[in-house]
Amino acid sequence: MRKAALLFSALLAPLVGAQAFAQQAAPPASLVRAGVTEKLTSHVWAIPDGGASLVPNVGIVVGKKAVLVIDTGMGTRNAETVMREVAKVGAGKPIYIVTTHVHPEHDMGAHAFPRDSKLLRSKDQIEDIAAGAGMNLVPVFAQRSALNVELLDGAKHREADIVFDRDYTLDLGGIKARIYAMGTNHTHGDTAILVDGVLFPGDVAMRPQPSFANPTAKISHWLESLDRLEALEAKQLVPSHGAFGDNTIIAGYRTYLTRIRDRSAELKKAGKTPDEAVQIIADEMSAQYPDKSRLAGAIRAAYSE
Repeated sequence: MRKAALLFSALLAPLVGAQAFAQQAAPPASLVRAGVTEKLTSHVWAIPDGGASLVPNVGIVVGKKAVLVIDTGMGTRNAETVMREVAKVGAGKPIYIVTTHVHPEHDMGAHAFPRDSKLLRSKDQIEDIAAGAGMNLVPVFAQRSALNVELLDGAKHREADIVFDRDYTLDLGGIKARIYAMGTNHTHGDTAILVDGVLFPGDVAMRPQPSFANPTAKISHWLESLDRLEALEAKQLVPSHGAFGDNTIIAGYRTYLTRIRDRSAELKKAGKTPDEAVQIIADEMSAQYPDKSRLAGAIRAAYSE
């Protein structure tokens, strides 16, 4: 019997190992996680995305008078998770909401927050919503999983309670959040928030390769935006997605975009077509930057300038 048990264990081990590997390899669900909120300063907390592509790093800023939530997660279920985390650090205080841009995982949970909460939007974000920048992605994201279908059921953009043009200062009581409209980079309505030395730059500066989701985006403006962010001299960066860090995240994007800009100019001067430029530069850079679709978007933007 002992030999039989050993034989059974030996046969079972590869199956268990394969199952564990499959579980590890599966992409994380599109859910904001509870119980992992990190305290960054005496006023600022963040919920890390856990590596899930359709989950943002959510910011929570607590002042003496009010709370600011930065990005909401996708749909009511995620918004409710965020609100439970807010209750742990700022229970009973009025809530303000700002989103780094209007894509569903950042913006389409705001409608589930209490009615007396206040949503801030830049005029650029409102224009982006009118152009369908968020709603156009709903069917795309819904195709990825049954969970996403559930999360996006009835999802919509909430109307703004406070509208600003270029920047806005929000007094939360003992701490002020400075909110900046960044112009067209990843989207037309990119917004950055600086509070207590922590910068939330949205998708304008992250570790993953930048995505030119707006077809009118220019590398020249994106580089100017990086200069603006760096000039804020933040001590910590919490990007929309991926690991937290410091201004080296901004420097990484500057290196990437500058290289593409300069190489695209060389190839255009040499008479290469846009398609040829995409192929050549992607081949040159893909070992370091493996997302070729994002490379192509940046190269075409550079070539068009």
